Amino acid sequence: MEALKSGSDVLFILLGGIMVLAMHSGFAFLELGTVRKKNQVNALVKILVEFSISTIAYFFVGYSVAYGVNFFSGAETLMQKNGFELTRFFFLLTFAAAIPAIISGGIAERAKFNPQLVATFLIVGFIYPFFEGIAWNQAFGVQAWLKASFGEEFHDFAGSVVVHAMGGWIALPAVLLLGARHGRYTKEGRISAHPPSSIPFLALGAWILTVGWFGFNVMSAQTLDKISGLVAINSLMAMVGGTLVALVLGKNDPGFVHNGPLAGLVAVCAGSDVMHPMGALIVGGVAGGLFVVMFTLTQNHWKIDDVLGVWPLHGLCGAWGGIAAGIFGQKALGGAGGVAFMPQLIMTGMAIAIALTGSAIIYSLLKSKVGLRLDLEEEFNGADLSVHKITSTPEREPNW
Repeated sequence: MEALKSGSDVLFILLGGIMVLAMHSGFAFLELGTVRKKNQVNALVKILVEFSISTIAYFFVGYSVAYGVNFFSGAETLMQKNGFELTRFFFLLTFAAAIPAIISGGIAERAKFNPQLVATFLIVGFIYPFFEGIAWNQAFGVQAWLKASFGEEFHDFAGSVVVHAMGGWIALPAVLLLGARHGRYTKEGRISAHPPSSIPFLALGAWILTVGWFGFNVMSAQTLDKISGLVAINSLMAMVGGTLVALVLGKNDPGFVHNGPLAGLVAVCAGSDVMHPMGALIVGGVAGGLFVVMFTLTQNHWKIDDVLGVWPLHGLCGAWGGIAAGIFGQKALGGAGGVAFMPQLIMTGMAIAIALTGSAIIYSLLKSKVGLRLDLEEEFNGADLSVHKITSTPEREPNW
């Protein structure tokens, strides 16, 4: 029976890892569809290579920082419990690798390729797992202090704060240090729209992410005996709430409509195992509205050129989700209980502080030492030609 249980758990978490791995293709196509045609190849290459760098960083450094576990023992040891610890690493790696995938969308179209790979290694190896260990592995006694002070620990079932808020807030200093794309804003106050290059690809990316999210959330139980259908239905309701509010507030704009479900899903991660479905619908709806309003503010009023809106989508909706778990997870609002407002607020604030500090240090150092940005001619020609020496749709036949 023990072998059957461990084998079932390995299969369960492996399927979750595969679904979240598939979400990275969603990140790729969402960025591909949003950027201009001259940067499409770069979007695809970045997501794949950054995932590979993230794997190396998390395997050799990050997983040990977060959980105190390393893989420097023989294969015979690693095979124990059907290799459960290895598959758990794979599942949590796909979460960790989402951080650079999130950042990629914010800094698109003008960031140098190699410096971002260095940043990816440092963020996935050190910054992200530092907070991951605090939130999910009792590091530094923070959770114990919250439990003693407020009666409950910080609760983040699937990473609204640990993954999404961290990713969005890490991206913000990078976006600010890079500055806007050339020609995006003029001295006279005019704004060049830079519309998406492909709404179908953008929609494909959003759909892949949406489907994969049910593995992201449900499989966060990590063992088969802890699986809950409530997580799946809450994810569904938040996704629908985010979509409909983004449709109305975004005035039928397809970019907002397809980011709406992602906003809802980002927000529901934290409390998806404790909220009532009606609470999840509200949380998702608020997130959809938050994304539309804040994306418009950052782009058009504050003139922050966050290409995919990753700070509003992941940073703000993730923070909202962390706090919302402490509200809608309570029994008074139909939730399952086991959560409290103050631990959610304190740890969400701590995540933002760690993300901003770590990111500012890494990107400031890279900017001063090697530079973060393509030069004006490279940016004008596009990252596809400047970095990869090919465009996504070559228009000339080769001249043999």
